[in-house]
Amino acid sequence: MPRPKTKEELLAQSKKNYQRLLDLIASYSKEALDKDFVNCNMNRNVRDCITHLHEWHLMVLDWYRIGNTGEKPKIPAEGYTWKTLPDLNKKIWEQYQETDLETALKLFETSYQKIRSLIENHSDNDLFEKKKYNWTGSTSLAAYLISCSVAHHDWAYKRIKKSLKKVKV
Repeated sequence: MPRPKTKEELLAQSKKNYQRLLDLIASYSKEALDKDFVNCNMNRNVRDCITHLHEWHLMVLDWYRIGNTGEKPKIPAEGYTWKTLPDLNKKIWEQYQETDLETALKLFETSYQKIRSLIENHSDNDLFEKKKYNWTGSTSLAAYLISCSVAHHDWAYKRIKKSLKKVKV
């Protein structure tokens, strides 16, 4: 599917990938969903993938909130750079180890709805014009929203589908 170029396309693709991921998860038994994936260091089960998505939703929402105050948000996070992303992702993974899948799915739904609302509350121009917001640098708000929703949900779908095929129940 081509990268969204309009608000309508972004909303449609975001909803499609979100629902496709939830449908995939719903198609497996609780026993399968609670199993760890084979040969994985991080994101070793469905809960890990879902909490990863949730936390990235929250980070983008926070970047947006801080950016709209006129300040420059710490992207990707305080103390991290894009080069140290594996360390940030490990921190996220560690943060949610005591979270059960049911709670993770509720968190994911809540943060996804906030991302969706953010998209809905902006025009095509607000979303897709590069350099419109100082905090987005040379890119657009949509680029961040596509990354944390459309693209990231697709990553999780593929990761979970591939990994659950290998799980023995």
